[in-house]
Amino acid sequence: MARLGARRRLALLVTGALLLAGCGSADVGSSAATSARPTPSASRSFGPGAAGAGDPYFPSYGNGGYDVAHYTVKVRYDPATDKLSGTTSLRATAMANLSTFNLDLAGLTVRSVTVDGVSARHARTGDELVVTPAVGLTSGNGFVAEIRYDGVPATLRNEVLGEGGWLHTSDGAIALGQPESASTWFPVNDHPSDKATYDFEITVPKELTAVSNGVPKGRSVRGDWATFVWSEGAPMASYLTTVVIGKFRVTTGEHKGRPVYSAVTTKVAGGAPDRSVARTVEVADYLESVFGPYPFDAYGGVVVADDRIRYALETQSRPVYSAGFFRQGDNTGVIAHELAHQWFGDSVSLAKWQDIWLNEGLATYAEWLWAEHTGELTVQRTFEQKYANASGQLWRTPPGKPGTANLFGRSVYERGGMTVHALRVAVGDTAFFTILRTWATEKKNGNGTTAEFVALAERISHKKLGKLFDAWLYGTERPPAPKPR
Repeated sequence: MARLGARRRLALLVTGALLLAGCGSADVGSSAATSARPTPSASRSFGPGAAGAGDPYFPSYGNGGYDVAHYTVKVRYDPATDKLSGTTSLRATAMANLSTFNLDLAGLTVRSVTVDGVSARHARTGDELVVTPAVGLTSGNGFVAEIRYDGVPATLRNEVLGEGGWLHTSDGAIALGQPESASTWFPVNDHPSDKATYDFEITVPKELTAVSNGVPKGRSVRGDWATFVWSEGAPMASYLTTVVIGKFRVTTGEHKGRPVYSAVTTKVAGGAPDRSVARTVEVADYLESVFGPYPFDAYGGVVVADDRIRYALETQSRPVYSAGFFRQGDNTGVIAHELAHQWFGDSVSLAKWQDIWLNEGLATYAEWLWAEHTGELTVQRTFEQKYANASGQLWRTPPGKPGTANLFGRSVYERGGMTVHALRVAVGDTAFFTILRTWATEKKNGNGTTAEFVALAERISHKKLGKLFDAWLYGTERPPAPKPR
């Protein structure tokens, strides 16, 4: 994620034109169970799944007891009434013997729930949807749950991090948020530790466009409504999902056999936003030369204009950018930042939010690499400027353990980037770039932790790096500047 101006801590990004919703009944189908589940024997003991994924920073985010493989999200949204209706089906595996399991869903009204085609009881506790299947779910077995719901979607509020999720706009909607947002428009296990693939069907008034993640699969019109179909075939953390609904200048193409789909809101004049986003594949190709193969099946970007959105977010395969990034002219630096996240943050995702520096530090460093590549400042000079001008607060805030209040503060970005440079100086260019490419390859489509990154760096460099990472990630004083050889 990148922010306009001074990077404030905020947190929940609201930027992807939200998914779907609508007036009237949902135009969605239902899913049938893909495998039979034996009736549990009397000797088995069943219990409720956890109402949280166990993240130390956000204990109530996500849920435990099961692993989702795939979501199919079908929604209809009518901007005139700000109503959304939908059906979401999820295919998952029980990781314990479950008598109940939880999903995250904020605000919307649940009309029915089935598990493996059989009606299931459901209850709400705040933003938790508690599902009780007719028969307990046996550990190791797959199941399919389907939820029908509707209502007027709203944002999520966090006293420390701010507001994010579903935003109604003058011409549609935007759904975006970090560290949580997806639960404002579909039921989900809303934590990056449970990644899944997705299919989206978004139905909106036919004069509007609905942009989401992944590969565009087509548009169909029925009466006054148009349905846009999108498919993300690589595992995706839920906060990286988005839907942006409105009026756009859409450009399409193909690059290296993959579709390119970008959209710039018609609320801003053509020019810098269009030119900057048009360079997406050029920037991606450069980053590919540094980090290894581009990890997804589509390219693109979305530019939105809404005063509530003052940041960019690395929504998977198609980042969302505030138009404010382009007010002073072309800006490929923010493009480089969000595209770097496609490797670091999207393909390789966090296991816990404390390790956010792994996302933002590496993406910040990618900005520095791109600036050097395009003839601006060298990486070394950028580091020297950041190091010399850093405030005392930055050094007092350890990026490896920032706390929730500083989760998106300058230390995570700038000191995170400086940590990456300190590693490069310590191990040399050959080992350094091997570390980055190996991290992207070995952790592709999965999750990673700081401890795993450090272990990988030591394995490849054949150096003990504990003191370096302790000083740069966890210390509360300015470390000595690394001296290039």
